[in-house]
Amino acid sequence: MAIIGLDHVQLAIPAGGEDQARAFFVGLLGMTEVPKPANLSPSGCWFTGGAVSLHIGVDPDFRPATKAHPALLVDDLRGLRARLVQAGCATRDDKPVAGYARFFTEDPFGNRIELMQRVP
Repeated sequence: MAIIGLDHVQLAIPAGGEDQARAFFVGLLGMTEVPKPANLSPSGCWFTGGAVSLHIGVDPDFRPATKAHPALLVDDLRGLRARLVQAGCATRDDKPVAGYARFFTEDPFGNRIELMQRVP
């Protein structure tokens, strides 16, 4: 038995935050919303981008994830950063990681998001 991949990452949001999540993950990050299975809770939303699946779930006791985070690979880090800054999102650099350009931002709920691009 072996782990063969990662199916999805889930982030929590407060109740009623789905439209803000859509504006951020679809509108700013360029992900695509996909339908949730009908037998799951009517709240929350699911997104995909490349090989990444991101599930957004409502947590009645929501607290933002300020350390744990998804790290999303992108193909135009500089352009994405400019789009986020123009939209009023804070971005911040961190310690360098060999082979990547990267920065951090937060979704509208304060969840930490890392955005990375492979570099030679």
